[in-house]
Amino acid sequence: MWHNSRMLMTLANALIAMAAVGMLTLFGWWLVQRPMFVLREVVIQPLEGRSLTHASPQLLKQSAQGLVQSQPRGPGLNFFTVDLNAVRNQFEAVPWVRHASVRRIWPNRLLVQIEEHRALALWGDAQLINTFGEPFTANLGEAEVDGQLPRLDGPDGAHTQVLRRFDELQQWVQPSGRQVVALTLSGRYSWSTELDDGSELVLGREQVVPIEERVKRWAEAYPKVIDKFSRKPEQFDLRYPNGFAVRALVSATPKPQE
Repeated sequence: MWHNSRMLMTLANALIAMAAVGMLTLFGWWLVQRPMFVLREVVIQPLEGRSLTHASPQLLKQSAQGLVQSQPRGPGLNFFTVDLNAVRNQFEAVPWVRHASVRRIWPNRLLVQIEEHRALALWGDAQLINTFGEPFTANLGEAEVDGQLPRLDGPDGAHTQVLRRFDELQQWVQPSGRQVVALTLSGRYSWSTELDDGSELVLGREQVVPIEERVKRWAEAYPKVIDKFSRKPEQFDLRYPNGFAVRALVSATPKPQE
């Protein structure tokens, strides 16, 4: 080999290249540790065209300060080494934060854009459903600052089905002048709903006569039926194929016939 000039030249070039890579690596390691690249600030703002209503500014600020103040000694958190996925997860753990978008700003800052959950309904005893149909956990009291939300409930994983049926029911009951404020799907997949006047519709399961047809029949008859009572009925049982039963309040009495 030592008499093969071509092989020696190839070996020399390889050694030179390895030495150059090593030097560049060392230089790169030295460069990224310069103080100018140490993370100095985390800028937090809502997504463009959005605002932050419920996400706690204090908790968001604490998350940002924690990133800036947790600089370990030696090779640590800076513009190059910060884990953007870890930062995103940290901010998404803050209540009401649905999504956090994180990017670097040269030479030592991060920009975190926050998308909040927008509450659409209450789900069960301790959760909410956002406008994307996703369940999430947050302070229920904060969710109803701008008004009461519909109350939905059902088996685990049934939130999409319940939300879809809620939207359908709102349309089906519209001719009655009432609105749906609560909807429950039982463990046996039987439906019941509460209206804005406090009365209940017992819908049961899908039958030979679909729920849609039974609700629409009730909505059409509702004004005439309610006119026969001095006070509103407290329950309508729509599980019958050819009509529905009315359960009036105890003190309710029929209006006299004119």
